[in-house]
Amino acid sequence: MLENVILVGLMGAGKTTVGRAVARRLGRQFYDSDHEIEARTGVRIPIIFEHEGEDGFRQREAQTIDELTQRSGIVLATGGGAVLRAENREHIKSRGTVVYLRATPHDLWLRTRRDKNRPLLQTADPRARLEQLFRERDALYRECATFVIETGRPSVNALVNMVLMQLEVAGIVPSNTGEASEAPDGQASAHDEALEGAHGDGDGDAVQADGHDEDPAQADRDAAVQTLPTSPARDTFPR
Repeated sequence: MLENVILVGLMGAGKTTVGRAVARRLGRQFYDSDHEIEARTGVRIPIIFEHEGEDGFRQREAQTIDELTQRSGIVLATGGGAVLRAENREHIKSRGTVVYLRATPHDLWLRTRRDKNRPLLQTADPRARLEQLFRERDALYRECATFVIETGRPSVNALVNMVLMQLEVAGIVPSNTGEASEAPDGQASAHDEALEGAHGDGDGDAVQADGHDEDPAQADRDAAVQTLPTSPARDTFPR
C-alpha cells in the first residue's frame, strides 16, 4: 500500500499549490478537502458557513477527511481548521505522512489580505485574527506533523523540492523524483500570491488569493482530477 502524503497548515500556507505540484511530480492523485466538500454540496464553502454555521461545515469536513484518508497513495491538502477535531487529527496521523507547511501570521496576512471569501477572516482586524488562529492551532499542526517545513520566502518550486527531499530521506517515495527548475526571478517575486494558486485552502476559502473566481480552464482540470468512479454521491444542500 502506498503511503498517503497529507499537508496541514493555516489558510494561505500554500497547501493546495504545493500539494498539487507534489502530486504531479510523484504521479499521484491530488485532493483538496475543501474542494471535495464544494463538489459534493454544489455550493461554495462561505455559503455552507452561512447556512449551517462552522459546526455544520466541520461535520462535513470530518466525513470528507475520513473518506479521503482511507484511500492509498494520494496527496491530500486539508483545510486550515481540520486539526481542530480530534478524530481528524487521528485519521491524518494514522493514515499518512503529514507535512506541516508553517508560515508566520504576517506572511499569511500578506497572502490573504485581499481575499473577501474566507469566512473566518471577515473581521475588523483579519491580521489579529490570523495571529489568534496561529496561537490556537500551531501546536495541533505540530502534533500531527511528520515534518515541519517553514515556508518563509522560497519559491513554490523550492518548497516542493523541500517536501520531496523530506519524503525521499524518510524512504516514503523513491529518490528518482528529480528536481524541478526554479522559477525565473520575475515569477519567484510573486511567491506570496502564487502559494495559493488557483484556489485558496482551509477554513472555507477555495478561491483565488485576489478573491476572484478561479480560471475556468483550471476548474476543468481540477474537476477531471478529482472526479473518480469511487467518489461518494453528491450531497443535497439547500440553496
